[in-house]
Order: sequence, then C-alpha cells, then structure tokens
Amino acid sequence: MEKHHNDEGMVTTDENTPEEVMGQEELVRAAKAGDAGAFTELYKDVYRDMYRFAYYMLKHAEDAKDAVSDAVMDAWATIGKLKREEAFKSWIFAILSNKCKAKLREYVNRPAELTEELSGTLQAAEGVTVPEHLQLREEFLKLPETDRLIIGLHLFAGYKTKELAELLHMNANTVRSRESRALKRLGEALKEL
Repeated sequence: MEKHHNDEGMVTTDENTPEEVMGQEELVRAAKAGDAGAFTELYKDVYRDMYRFAYYMLKHAEDAKDAVSDAVMDAWATIGKLKREEAFKSWIFAILSNKCKAKLREYVNRPAELTEELSGTLQAAEGVTVPEHLQLREEFLKLPETDRLIIGLHLFAGYKTKELAELLHMNANTVRSRESRALKRLGEALKEL
C-alpha cells in the first residue's frame, strides 16, 4: 500500500481516494462524538493489519487477538483525545504497539512453547513451507523490539520511513538503517535453511 500526500497535504493511499480519506475523517469526527457505528467502520478498515502486526510481534494467535481487542477498547475509550482525524490509523497502531510491548514483558515471566495447537494456526505465505515460516518467525522474534516494530509497522501497516520516525520519535536515517540491518539479519538467517 503506497501512501501519497495530496494538494492539501493529506495522506492518501493507492487504496483510498481523496473522497474516501475525507469519509474516514468524517467517521473519526462522528466516533469522537460518540457514534459507535462510525468507530466500528474505522475499525473494520484496520483490523486485518492490526491482527497481522500483533501476531508477528507476539507469535501467539490468542495473544494477538487479545492485544488487538485491548487496543480497540482503549481507542474507543480515548478517541475524544485524538487531535488529528487523519492520524487515526497511526494513533490506533501506537496503542496496539504499546499493548504488544506489555504482552512481551509478560512473556519474560511466562516462557512460551510452540504447541501442535499453535502450529496449526500458522499460515505460511504461498510457496513457503511451514518449517521455513516458523524459522522466519523465530528469527523475527530474535530481533530487538524496536526493529520488530519498524519492520512490522512497515510491512503490515504500510508505514513509510518518515511516519515511522515520527511515531517512534527517531531520526528517519536511524529508522532506515535499523530496518536495513534487521532485514539483512533475517535474510542471512534464512539462507542457512
């Protein structure tokens, strides 16, 4: 999903026309005014990306669902604090990112094991075997937390370097170099398969 800035400086994507972006901003305004239906429509647009991001961050389907659910509940409870309507997606992903970080801290006290039940929930990409998929996820989880956030938000939520830098309060060059090093590490690990 490629993002562009239109003449008014609004972010649009190849999937969203300027009219759809305006529609999204109207939905955000309605949700801020307490319209649960408008919030539901906003949520429907980002659920898949949120779940994929959480799943790759946490490596457990149920924990990913819980993190998304908690993030959505917090977002609904605090949507009135959202300052810029056009920032809804980055705002809800920031909430989700914090929920995933909290879950990861819980894992320190609760080591996870991949069971047959969990392995059945994995969906490898086309042309990738389940063992390769497991190895990729294992290597991904070995990356530092910030690198996982950068890669996850870039791949699953379509964020660009500048947006990631703003969201993570980092220099854009730092984001690029961390992503490049992390992807190189993943690539080297996969070559060994």
